[in-house]
Amino acid sequence: MTALDDTDRRLIAATQAGLPLVEAPYARIAADLGLTEAQVIARLAAMQAKGVIRRIAIAPNHYALGMTANGMSVWDVDDTRAEALGERVGALDFVTHCYLRPRAPVWRYNLFAMLHGQSRAEVEDKRARVRALLGTACRGDDILYSTRILKKTGLRLKDG
Repeated sequence: MTALDDTDRRLIAATQAGLPLVEAPYARIAADLGLTEAQVIARLAAMQAKGVIRRIAIAPNHYALGMTANGMSVWDVDDTRAEALGERVGALDFVTHCYLRPRAPVWRYNLFAMLHGQSRAEVEDKRARVRALLGTACRGDDILYSTRILKKTGLRLKDG
């Protein structure tokens, strides 16, 4: 586990809700934290290199973009092949989240992949493409469609 120093924690706290929408966002954050812009950029790059943060990106609201059909597809995949096939499913450009999870006594699915589209027909087409990729390793699947977003954020540090 990578320990964060106080400055890294303050930097994450200052950016976890998003970058300021100004011409030089890193300079603004630096000023707020008593750092230089170069120090902010270097610390973020170091945390990314260590895997503490994965990336800095825009997080669009897919509903506002017209992607109103969204479903978590769930797959019962042969455990001996699930990791390798999960990597391939996760690499599909239309899959935004892909996880392996333990099975439960009343829940047989071990692979989860989030699919988005402008219609359920589009999502079902993507689901069929995932099913074809999984081939005979897939023993069953289902999809859980979203009806509305109640909350959507990344992980937040409690007290920066």
